[in-house]
Amino acid sequence: MTSVIDDIYDAYDTLEELKYFIEAIERWDINNIDYLPEYMKLFYVALLDVYNEIEEEMEKQGYHYRLHYAVEAFITWTNGVLMKNQVQAYFGEAKWFHEGQIPTMEEHMRITLPSSGYCFLTTLSFMGMGEIVTKEAFHWVISDPKIITASSVIARFMDDMTSHKFEQKRGHVASGIECYMKQYGVSEEQVYNEFHNQIMNAWMDIHQECLKPTAVPMPLLNHVLNLSRVMDVSYKEGDCYTHVGKVMKNNIRSLLIDSTL
Repeated sequence: MTSVIDDIYDAYDTLEELKYFIEAIERWDINNIDYLPEYMKLFYVALLDVYNEIEEEMEKQGYHYRLHYAVEAFITWTNGVLMKNQVQAYFGEAKWFHEGQIPTMEEHMRITLPSSGYCFLTTLSFMGMGEIVTKEAFHWVISDPKIITASSVIARFMDDMTSHKFEQKRGHVASGIECYMKQYGVSEEQVYNEFHNQIMNAWMDIHQECLKPTAVPMPLLNHVLNLSRVMDVSYKEGDCYTHVGKVMKNNIRSLLIDSTL
């Protein structure tokens, strides 16, 4: 669902349509979609259907309260309230694109760290983990802990380095590469070196958080760690998320079809 929203915001909508869409997301009500374009209506209905299925499963397990965190994690990321937060972050990027802006790195990171989706994905991954996940764990994940920020940095910079040339050719919001080059007057190669250094520092932060797990149990931190590993696998040899090739297909087959576990 987040991938579809990302594509909607990146390439397919006018800014006015995006404003209508974010209003619908904030209302979270199937009765408020008449003003949406037809393709948005289809997606919006499918989105609410997915969350209705999650709600039914959480009720069966006695964890209905968790749905609140999953919904808020989708609505206003940059405004402090959480797929609502994800959409707010995507809207910020879309506004830059439609207005032809190249923001500063500080502005870029404030919006694009949330739009990497790692806080949202971590929140959603906690939904079915049983008794080990408490309300305090959900409060922790939305409080911007160091390990979530580090995972988001890895996701953001690896994505930018491997996909920005293709995305700029097709028409896309400025990536961190363009923002850094403009702000500091450096070459693309220098930006790559800086991003590699920041990625290494982010991995060090993750390792430190896992070596001394105190805020939440280690199984929860493992979810964050594994999401970071997914990004590493997906982008280490190029943008294998957008351009799925033999390596990624073999990875998926090994994990889901030919698994020996």
